[in-house]
Amino acid sequence: MERLRDRRVLVTGAGSGIGRATTLRLLEEGARVIGTDVSEEGLEGTQKAAAIAGLTTFTMDVADEASVASRMASAIDVLGGLDVLVNAAGILLASHTHETSLELWNRVLAVNLTGTFLTTRAALPALLESGKGVVVNFSSTSASFAHPYMAAYSASKGGIQAFTHSLALEYGKQGLRVVSIAPGSVKSGITDSAASWLPKDPDFSLFGRLLPILPTDHKTEVGNAVAGPEAVAGVVAMLASDDGKFITGTEIRIDGGTHT
Repeated sequence: MERLRDRRVLVTGAGSGIGRATTLRLLEEGARVIGTDVSEEGLEGTQKAAAIAGLTTFTMDVADEASVASRMASAIDVLGGLDVLVNAAGILLASHTHETSLELWNRVLAVNLTGTFLTTRAALPALLESGKGVVVNFSSTSASFAHPYMAAYSASKGGIQAFTHSLALEYGKQGLRVVSIAPGSVKSGITDSAASWLPKDPDFSLFGRLLPILPTDHKTEVGNAVAGPEAVAGVVAMLASDDGKFITGTEIRIDGGTHT
């Protein structure tokens, strides 16, 4: 199936986890993809994993305005335009809220929320010129459901959902569709590094509500059952294609029934 034949796509956070899986799936569906990430090593891994031609990679820091402006211009030049933007880049730094520093709070919002704004702002002229532009933002189940130790992360993802709704209304008459994905219980770079971001004294009983009801194949370092990132990549491919042509201004939760 090549639902995305010749679609011009930029994916942020393409160097690992869901961003990498999404990049590979879009390539399989016929898209020409620019993959960006702050990690050059991660992008090299994605290039090696790509079995199909059509992938170009750039390092880009989504939290840096100059980096975004420069790399987005280069990407649009290489692709000859832009049809789809996938904002998959993100970080999770967690702590007890009463111990959360302003530096940590600002860093999480800078990458997750401001980064989504910066990349989208830079891409909008080309997406609107396309006439069939699509923006897929990455929110999280933490935006709508309680997740312990993640106040900054949850706030950033809630902001992404609100941003998504505003964009969808503002640009809908110009043919732009904007949707946010809300993954939960999905294997990613963030879940793989869970042991490094949890507080030193976590109450693991608080994570009991974060388990999916469907069977899964993976477990994180804290023992939560999770699905593979491919579960999200397939949904992104649908949204980017004409199969998603009547979906905009909403969230799609992908969590195996965790929050049923």
